[in-house]
Amino acid sequence: MRLPQSSISPFSLRTFHLLTFGAALLVSGLLPKCVASSSPQLNISPANLRFGALDVGQSETLLVTVTNSGSTSVTLSSVAVSGSEFATSPLNLPMTLAAGQSVDVNITFTPKTAGWSGASIRFYSNASNSTLTLQAGGTGTTSEGVSASPAVLSFGSVQTGKSATLPVTITNPHSWNVEVSGVQATGTGFAEAGGSFPMNLRAGQSVAVNVTFTPQSTGEVGGSLFVFGPGLNIPLTGAGTGTTSGQLVVAPSPLNFGDVTVGTSATELLSLTASGGSVTIYSATSGNSQFGLDGATFPLTLAAGKSVSYDVAFAPQNVGLDSGSLSFSSNASNPQVVESLSGTGMAATYTVNLSWNSGQNVVGYNVYRSISATGSYAKINSAVDPNAAYTDSSVTSGQTYYYEATSVNSAGQESAKSTPPVQAAIP
Repeated sequence: MRLPQSSISPFSLRTFHLLTFGAALLVSGLLPKCVASSSPQLNISPANLRFGALDVGQSETLLVTVTNSGSTSVTLSSVAVSGSEFATSPLNLPMTLAAGQSVDVNITFTPKTAGWSGASIRFYSNASNSTLTLQAGGTGTTSEGVSASPAVLSFGSVQTGKSATLPVTITNPHSWNVEVSGVQATGTGFAEAGGSFPMNLRAGQSVAVNVTFTPQSTGEVGGSLFVFGPGLNIPLTGAGTGTTSGQLVVAPSPLNFGDVTVGTSATELLSLTASGGSVTIYSATSGNSQFGLDGATFPLTLAAGKSVSYDVAFAPQNVGLDSGSLSFSSNASNPQVVESLSGTGMAATYTVNLSWNSGQNVVGYNVYRSISATGSYAKINSAVDPNAAYTDSSVTSGQTYYYEATSVNSAGQESAKSTPPVQAAIP
């Protein structure tokens, strides 16, 4: 039943004033504390780690950076990890960080069972915030939803104020469709572009995403590219440098292989040199499948004045002149270097070497050839050959030949053909 309005108005009015007055006292008491508080002396970047979905028994590593942002030195005394599926890289503790100094720490996640796992990673020190806590989490799975190539993107050294871009291909390896709702790059200086999301990746289908690293300051940083839906996480690393980028020199240029028989291969040595400053080479792409760079692994950082050499292979598949190129992508002042390649494919030549036992009272021999064991034979030597051996250089690839020989005496009489015929199959 509704009470008369006059009986509740005074009570409501007093309650309103009491609550307002109490709130005013509470705010007034908190303000001085907020003003007096200071920023934490130790900071960690990124502030938390998300590993995503990972096959049970496999490992993934992400980089974090612990920084002393205060004005006095800090001694880092110990690190404790609460989850058994997470581990940190070894640190030489106790460790002193001067004001402004940082230390990089690798955090590794190795799921033991399917399902989500979390951990608190605590850094203990004598800083104003004596316990710095990093939260980490990841999911163990029996079958990753999608795969990434490469599995880790490492940008090497990039001059601050400049950018470097690397591609990553996300593939559905299964026989069923996988829904990818989006991708997101995390970490200072990392950004993603490419792909139209959300998308339904069909069986065997791939999508390419470009990741760009634009360092904001010097030093190494870590991040990740997270694929929403399947929950794949792709670690990212890069380092900002204040030094001027060098120039990438490729020699010899151009590179010519000369004549190479079809079906075989030839190699030539190619030298890569960093001139005037360090250079990080991100990738090398061949524009023709008949040319390839052997044994190279990227990214690769060359210090100023340093060189590295690799074999470039040419394996012609057709007769005639062939050309191609190797494109090197780097953080050099000449970020794209194209090396011209050429070579000529030559038809394979074959010979059949025949030999037999010498006969008595013989002045020479004749050699006969056929393309059928029971067909007609034609003599292929122009004159009686005094040697008990013969080389047939007029054979054709893919053909099978049959040979018989006769002996000739001083009277010019020729013996019957040797049997059975000798067979030679030309590749």
